[in-house]
Amino acid sequence: MFGFVGPNGAGKSTTMLILSTLMAPTSGSVKVDGFEVTEHPKEVRKRIGYMPDFFGVYDQFKTTEYLHFYGASYGIPKSERDQLIPQLLELVNLSDKRDAYVDTLSRGMKQRLCLARCLVHDPELLILDEPASGLDPRARIEMREILKELKAMGKTIIISSHILPELAEMVDEIGVIEHGQIIAQGKVADIQNRLRVKRILSVRLTGREEEAEAFLRNHPLVTRTMRDDRVVHVHFAGGDEEQADLLRQLLDEGFRLISFSEAQTNLEDIFLEITKGGGGTA
Repeated sequence: MFGFVGPNGAGKSTTMLILSTLMAPTSGSVKVDGFEVTEHPKEVRKRIGYMPDFFGVYDQFKTTEYLHFYGASYGIPKSERDQLIPQLLELVNLSDKRDAYVDTLSRGMKQRLCLARCLVHDPELLILDEPASGLDPRARIEMREILKELKAMGKTIIISSHILPELAEMVDEIGVIEHGQIIAQGKVADIQNRLRVKRILSVRLTGREEEAEAFLRNHPLVTRTMRDDRVVHVHFAGGDEEQADLLRQLLDEGFRLISFSEAQTNLEDIFLEITKGGGGTA
């Protein structure tokens, strides 16, 4: 599962449209499973399931009719569809809505139905543009669990999202795009490690917090301090060895520490650090 991250207008949706054969690239080439998207669009479409950030549904269809329509569009015989569609509805937790009209479904249910539609021809690659957009917390959790199950089934998934902490839980790698260019790519942990030149340390003490903050503020590798009750938060520009030295210095000065820990960098921190607050054009 590959997470596609970037500001609005950076090029995420455009890239996904090109991958999905719905927009021609102005230059370069794109291949899906060895097939060039502009030369063999039909072959590519057999292999992908594309879920846009905004999609339409046929409101007057029942959920089963909706999936039958798309299954027939892919040339799947009715006998196969009769077996397949109940399985898809169960996968996306809509079995109890098999006879419901699409326009009666909640937004989260419609999102899951759209995901089932993308799976009707058993694609090898799923291209999901903001699949959790506009969903409430419960619906986002449901969507996340379905995606984890699809990943476990062996599907390759490219997913874009602005809900960065949830994305970090699922993806194997991320790519950060800005102004149409990939500016960072790799495993989340590897990118975290590259950015750890600016660590945030939390030092919890039994007392003398003001003295400890003053001591830390004067340290050459400390760029900023902030005190919150018994905890001093420190922006630290050193590595592991320097961090160990700092702990020893605090103890040598007689400060009594309850804990000395490093805050975990999350995907939002990575995104802000890499892009430096920049954004694409709207």
